[in-house]
Amino acid sequence: MTRYIALLRGVNVGGVNIKMAELAEVFRGMGFDDVKTVLASGNVVFTSQARAAELKPTIEAALRERFGYEAWVHVLSSAELSTIVDAYPFEARDGWHRYVLFLMDGAPRADLLATPVDAALEAIAPGDGVVYWTVERGHTLDSAFGKRSGAGKNKVLLTNRNLNTVQKLL
Repeated sequence: MTRYIALLRGVNVGGVNIKMAELAEVFRGMGFDDVKTVLASGNVVFTSQARAAELKPTIEAALRERFGYEAWVHVLSSAELSTIVDAYPFEARDGWHRYVLFLMDGAPRADLLATPVDAALEAIAPGDGVVYWTVERGHTLDSAFGKRSGAGKNKVLLTNRNLNTVQKLL
């Protein structure tokens, strides 16, 4: 059995409201074990014998059927998530947020990483399947990278988590 983390994109923001108890029920209904939701932002920890690549379409289909929305899910093993956390390149700074953007298939990685950023306000770095970002508090939405990553064409192709949340998932 492998311990997995499912990161749902766009849950409990923008009109897609899902109760975490109902979300856990869907995962249990798919036959997954040790199901636990973490926070109310669409994070599910569970175990399965299947491979991550097999889980993604199964989970997305079940969420679409149950909750009636266009579901996108990023599924990682706990080992993969641990590697991502360990590689986080930016030091903690008072007054700054630390984020990990998980890139879905087709995400414009090169475009995101080419964002011209103000080093006094934010920094970005590539990772394996992710983009690391740190930004001064109060500028998450108005910084250059915040605007580009949140643009309509990009927002459906990535899901963003605060580093503290990612560490809780482990």
